[in-house]
Amino acid sequence: MIELQLLALLVMPLTGGIVLAVFGARAWAAELNSVMSGCTFAASVLLSIAVIDSGPQTAFNEQFFIDQFNVFLVALTAFVAFTTSLFSRPYMRIEQHHGKLSTSMLHLYYSMYQLFTFTMLVALTTNNMGIIWVAMEAATLTTVLLVSLYRTPASLEAAWKYFILCGVGIALALFGTILLYFAAERVIGDGGTALLWTHLNEVKGSLEPTVLKLAFVFLLVGYGTKIGLVPLHSWLPDAHAEGPTPVSAVLSGLLLNVALCAVMRSKVLVDGSLGNHFAGNLMMGFGLLSVVVAALFLSRQKDIKRMFAYSSIEHMGLITFAFGMGGKVATFAALLHMTMHSLTKSAIFFAVGHAVQKSGTQQMDRIRGLMQVSPTVGWGLMLGTLAILGMPPFGVFASEFLIITTAMHEYPWTTPFLLVALGIAFAAIFGRVQPMVLGQATVKPLPHTPALLPVFIHLLLVLILGLYMPAYLANWYRQAAALLS
Repeated sequence: MIELQLLALLVMPLTGGIVLAVFGARAWAAELNSVMSGCTFAASVLLSIAVIDSGPQTAFNEQFFIDQFNVFLVALTAFVAFTTSLFSRPYMRIEQHHGKLSTSMLHLYYSMYQLFTFTMLVALTTNNMGIIWVAMEAATLTTVLLVSLYRTPASLEAAWKYFILCGVGIALALFGTILLYFAAERVIGDGGTALLWTHLNEVKGSLEPTVLKLAFVFLLVGYGTKIGLVPLHSWLPDAHAEGPTPVSAVLSGLLLNVALCAVMRSKVLVDGSLGNHFAGNLMMGFGLLSVVVAALFLSRQKDIKRMFAYSSIEHMGLITFAFGMGGKVATFAALLHMTMHSLTKSAIFFAVGHAVQKSGTQQMDRIRGLMQVSPTVGWGLMLGTLAILGMPPFGVFASEFLIITTAMHEYPWTTPFLLVALGIAFAAIFGRVQPMVLGQATVKPLPHTPALLPVFIHLLLVLILGLYMPAYLANWYRQAAALLS
């Protein structure tokens, strides 16, 4: 049964990508993109229910493995991909109306969007550490085409920078994967199971600690480039600023999580082999550095998409820091924050996309009076900003509170850095967004009705989870946290 559900999950976006590659120029391509994304989300819900009820399971000759941790990310990925596809329909038509996109560009966009979803789901569900690497490289290639969609000099430069930096990072991750295989081969043998995570997890205590330590350094640096950890982050602001806004939403809300999932799978093995906090200390160091540096860069931004790109770096640093602390509470908080960030940041980019279309610019000092011209866009941007800044009662407040209080108890020396960085980020972002929403109107109406339902669906979920955590969901997070800690 689990194999059929997993097959449906993976076949939907793959079929969608192939069909849209052939028929993507048709008028109904946007609708088909949304339908295929909706079917993928439905398949993820069925798979999640089965795994939560039955526990971790392997499929297809152990090449795929589903547990409470990765199925949580599968459901989150499929949901945000679905709502982003709904947002894409009017957004991309407005871009075409403004002359920024041609029919052939939309053809490429819809096919690559489905294939990007497919590669992320493969990376999340595979049991083979080598296939994770292949899927992450495929995700890079599809997003390079999406970032360069506008074919402007700036977008081509951003895509090239993204490709080069993430290519170097993924090469380092490959070397780390080879070292992992080298350590496993001595214990498991030279069969086809030496890179299967479930087999590695069973013998992690017997793996050579020195080799595992070196492998994790390469894996963290390699996949950390995809996560956007400082100092490996420089591709991320450019890719967000120059690519279409739906691509920014899925990059911030999804791809960064997938790369972090690969790091966490590696951390579990290294912790079991070394029996100390080596991997956690490295993650805490990179995470804390990312939070502080991103907060400082926030105050210097003039482009709204670049500003929220640095916000993504800050929050991924906070999640990495929490995972690095380890323990069930910190890991629970990291999983919760991962959920809140994905939902909130994608909602913000939805609102930002329409704000940019209304004003014709991404420069924040030239966007004013959103609340007067389009109250829904204005409210969406303001509420999303308050949510991502950790204002109660939104769920980001709950996850950040858990992370900071755990840090106060376990690593009190980190608390001043976290509090100062979060304070700087609050002042920088709120100080820029407030006049954009409430200032004198300089924007104009759009030729098509914007898709703002996904914005408020995401923000409503973040608000509900900030006020009340359903027992079913809390138990899901606890099971995932137990697996990782």
